Amino acid sequence: MNAKEVLEFIKKEGIVQVDLRFVDFPGVWQHCTYPATEFKDEGPFTEGLGFDGSSIRGWQGINESDMLLMPDPSTAVLDPFSSYPTISMIADIKDPITKQDYSRDPRNIAKKAVSYLKGSGIADTAYFGPELEFFIFDSVRFDQNSHEGYYYIDSDEGVWNTGRNEECGNPGNKIRHKEGYFPVPPTDSLMDIRTEMVQAMEKAGIRIEAHHHEVATAGQAEIDMRFTDLVRMADQVMMFKYITKNVAIRNGKTVTFMPKPLFKDNGTGMHCHQSIWKSGRNLMAGNKYAGFSQEGLWYIGGILKHAPALVAITNPTMNSYKRLVPGFEAPIKLAYSARNRSAAVRIPMYSQSEAAKRLEFRTPDPTANPYLAFSAMLLAGLDGIQNRIDPGEPLDKNIYELPPDIQAKVANIPGSLEESLNNLKNDHEFLLKGDVFTKDVIETWIDYKITNEVRAIQQRPHPYEFFLYYDM
Repeated sequence: MNAKEVLEFIKKEGIVQVDLRFVDFPGVWQHCTYPATEFKDEGPFTEGLGFDGSSIRGWQGINESDMLLMPDPSTAVLDPFSSYPTISMIADIKDPITKQDYSRDPRNIAKKAVSYLKGSGIADTAYFGPELEFFIFDSVRFDQNSHEGYYYIDSDEGVWNTGRNEECGNPGNKIRHKEGYFPVPPTDSLMDIRTEMVQAMEKAGIRIEAHHHEVATAGQAEIDMRFTDLVRMADQVMMFKYITKNVAIRNGKTVTFMPKPLFKDNGTGMHCHQSIWKSGRNLMAGNKYAGFSQEGLWYIGGILKHAPALVAITNPTMNSYKRLVPGFEAPIKLAYSARNRSAAVRIPMYSQSEAAKRLEFRTPDPTANPYLAFSAMLLAGLDGIQNRIDPGEPLDKNIYELPPDIQAKVANIPGSLEESLNNLKNDHEFLLKGDVFTKDVIETWIDYKITNEVRAIQQRPHPYEFFLYYDM
């Protein structure tokens, strides 16, 4: 829809509220809601609506807090959860004085990435198809203060509940660790909830290809969106999270996208399928290894070269690196291969169609801000093409089963967020091309993560430390 069509829709459908949403720096949707009477004409679309940017994480100082929300009418959709007829739109952020797009607005960064792609002459479209995994728990409790710290998760599916005395009798059917992929009901007890999520997503304009239970016990799930262009896919990821969380709440459950909420079981990833196209032709397809083109292999070379820094954006939390450990199918080795899920980059071989040729970067997780993550991956790949970065020979063996001396020759993903952020500090020139990311954005990201996450967690005692050290 355009602005005029949105205004007509508001009148025709009896909309009473207009909800404007934008993503903050770490990647969480924020919103402000307006009576539909404020949208009598196209003024809000052309002039914007003011808000306090100093209250948003990683954004403005209090001395320059005034910012503008600029609704994007093409993103308009009926909100599926409001009790009153409400239309929601994603808003871009502008400076009210200069009227310029705000450099720290993640959606603006994604738009600049697409503009840079087109301006490079290499391609005109970047398609992304992330596979978002998540957990559907029945309850969660957590707290941390000066004298205690704990978390407690529960799930009717959890293997730890096989001996629980349940009100109507325990039916069994609990999923053992690493055996959730993918039994039928009643073992998979969450099929209907996932279907409810899918129905809501499709009504919101998101095309879904499949959904299923994932490997872990306790309600790990995956819903697969069909690929689309970079900015639209980032928009869809935000709506995806909004819908899954709200459907879960409606059913008395809770959803988390934390990469590693459970010990002893698989974590949650966001494997990112991607390809670049020019004039309707998939530039990844060719006659090289696994049906890839030379440009496609160079793109992989760029991803692998910059991955130690890239993961500071694609795996941006302290919890992210608890997933990236051996033994739980997480890709921790910087290699590429066809079909091989133990490599950081996989070339899917389901289809020989040129249109289906793509790479899958398996390392990212869904705590990533999708606008920043997709943009960073694209820029790394383009840098690979521009500098003809050779990805080396493919590794077509199960990396987890290689002898230690062979494994040692394959580079690892960084082992911590702090290590990743240090890598980003030393390797970010590829992100500055086309002014997509600015130095200010990179510096603010690193400072925010170090101050609010790395140091904050380092300073707090961990319950397991008491097990290890209390009697020393």
